Amino acid sequence: MIEERNSQEAAHQRCIKAACRETYGLKERLYVCRRCGGLLDVETSFAALGNASALRALWQTRLASFDVKDRSGVWRYRELLPFAETVSVVSLAEGNTPLYEAPRAAEYCDLPALKLKHQGCNPTGSFKDTGMTTAVTQAVIVGARAVICASTGNTSASLAAYAARANLACAILVPQGQVSSAKLAQSLDYGARVLEIEGNFDTAMRVVRELSEDESIYLVNSINPFRIEGQKTVAAELLQQLDWQVPDHLVVPGGNLGNSSALGKGFWELRELGLIDRLPEISVVQAEGAAPFEQFFAQHDKAALDEDVPQDFVPIEHPATLATAIKIGAPVSWEKAWRAIHWTNGRVLSVSEQQIADAKAIIGRDGIGCEPASATTVAGIRQLVQQGKIRAGESVVAVLTGHILKDPDYVMNYHRETLDFEDSSGERKGIHGTFANQPIRVKADIQSIMQVLDQLGEVR
Repeated sequence: MIEERNSQEAAHQRCIKAACRETYGLKERLYVCRRCGGLLDVETSFAALGNASALRALWQTRLASFDVKDRSGVWRYRELLPFAETVSVVSLAEGNTPLYEAPRAAEYCDLPALKLKHQGCNPTGSFKDTGMTTAVTQAVIVGARAVICASTGNTSASLAAYAARANLACAILVPQGQVSSAKLAQSLDYGARVLEIEGNFDTAMRVVRELSEDESIYLVNSINPFRIEGQKTVAAELLQQLDWQVPDHLVVPGGNLGNSSALGKGFWELRELGLIDRLPEISVVQAEGAAPFEQFFAQHDKAALDEDVPQDFVPIEHPATLATAIKIGAPVSWEKAWRAIHWTNGRVLSVSEQQIADAKAIIGRDGIGCEPASATTVAGIRQLVQQGKIRAGESVVAVLTGHILKDPDYVMNYHRETLDFEDSSGERKGIHGTFANQPIRVKADIQSIMQVLDQLGEVR
């Protein structure tokens, strides 16, 4: 049996810094520790919960329920969340994303099998929805009059949708000319006020943090610990799909680093609850031109993972990548991501623009579309296999974070072999369409078309 509990009475916010550990109430509107400036966790006591088998059975039963909370792939696991059972949730039936077999991507990585957890199948097309449902629900609980975020596109689309559902005013700051029109279109259609500013994402993040000092304005970037609470449930959903068999490796893209932070926390708590007995190794993959976390990891050997978090993290002033969702030089969640790497004995690596583009095309050949940032995972897995960090026979899951239609121009330019990018030095470089599949002009007669159809086998 699962004993009912009021999660809010058993939870608090706490600074993650070992030398501080200051605690705050759940309804205090803050994003960093007032005492030391450290990031905050939401800590929940699970002492009143039943045993692991009872939890698994409960969550399995909810799959057949039509209750609003049960239809959500986040709120279905509400025993893990710091909210009262009676809370009215802001939900779009998020989560419930597929876990695909990807044989062509596996072959590309020289693996016998590879699974892709496609978070781009969320309501607004990205993994952000799993955290936005809890963040906006908390915004309503604390009585915010408006919600705000800085974004490279996916966060803005997600926040705009959930703010609309909650009937909250919503303002979004994006770097001018650096966000896919497809993502901007979502935010505009959902009714948010989109403010285009000079500078990059890190500039926008600095501004929204200043704006959120007004307590009537609620910030929902991944610095918000309630965002992380929703995103961590992806770990539970993934394991349920795997019949609670923990994969050896989980590979995620790295931008603002909220995703890796959340998954690390999710797996850690599931082990604490006895639902699993080990953690997957989490590998974070960044684009070479926007890889401050990879550079930080490279500067510290494995021994540093067993010590206090080093504080010499150096942001990148001018990040450069076509994978705009991870074009971030000063990720706010780097300390939590470092903790996730520590907990799981994981690693951080970077991949080139060419590697990202080719991996994306290969993922497409499995009939699975994703935005460029997602493809860093398959590119990273290929590199890890070549380096012997992933061995034959080990199970691997890659997380795809965004839908293919988030950036259709990238797709078309790759296949037309017109894709290029500007690196951090300002030099333009072309990307070769290794797996390009260009449209073919053909006469409108049967013989010409049949000649093309005869060659279809060669295309794949």
